[in-house]
Amino acid sequence: MEIGVVNILKKDKLDSIFDRVASFGVKTCQLHSWEPDLFTDEIAEKVCAQSKKTGVRVCALWAGYTGRVYWNFTEGPITLGFLPPEHRYHRIMELKKAADFAKKIGTKAIITHCGFLPENMTDSNYKPVLLAIKEVAEYCKKLDVGFWFETGQETPVVLLRVIQDLGLDNLGINLDPANLLLYGKGNPIDSLEVFGKYVHNIHVKDGMPPTNGRDLGKEVQVNTGRVQFPLFIKRLREIGFDEELIIEREIPEGDEQKRDIQETINNLQAWWDAK
Repeated sequence: MEIGVVNILKKDKLDSIFDRVASFGVKTCQLHSWEPDLFTDEIAEKVCAQSKKTGVRVCALWAGYTGRVYWNFTEGPITLGFLPPEHRYHRIMELKKAADFAKKIGTKAIITHCGFLPENMTDSNYKPVLLAIKEVAEYCKKLDVGFWFETGQETPVVLLRVIQDLGLDNLGINLDPANLLLYGKGNPIDSLEVFGKYVHNIHVKDGMPPTNGRDLGKEVQVNTGRVQFPLFIKRLREIGFDEELIIEREIPEGDEQKRDIQETINNLQAWWDAK
């Protein structure tokens, strides 16, 4: 097990990419970007140089895409991931570019949100979305790069079905337990019984369920929401998980975020070590 943080790739901080990560005393991160234009050879060289300089390892590349996206129950299902046909081709190409970048910086996988995967297998969107995911995942496989789904917009059993239907051995899951709650899609601890063997990375994030039918639940400081982190971490250990725990605190960078992340680092080690 290794503790790390989400780290945003910023155009104006290419000479100090990992300084924020190192300031927390951790040595790994998910490198995160919604700007495919940053996935260039020049920036890949800077990432590698800064990683070597600071000793911070990129455990995975979280790759976003262009086009409108909304994090709610109204526009979300028609704008996120591979669901909107008008964005599908461009997002396939952008994620292939992310896979190339991941290979260049020597990390093992790309991660993304694939959108509100249809629960009904007979839905007319089901096969086109799977074909889009398959095209990207097969491209990743040729590069020896994993393709990992971040959880949230689908139930655990739907995600399990998609992975099984695709049948590729480089597929995995970046489990964000808070997202299961924020989207009202499941219980984080129970989800491990459904797809636990595919989980390669964890977003350490907490949250509350929705209280209306249009807006997501609220993200909160770790161990103040409904994830039940001590029990969640215990169950992860029981199923044999021993990979990265990546802290994601979705409030603006500043003193409060720093305090919350440092508190979470301390708590995670204690929960992991608990018998």
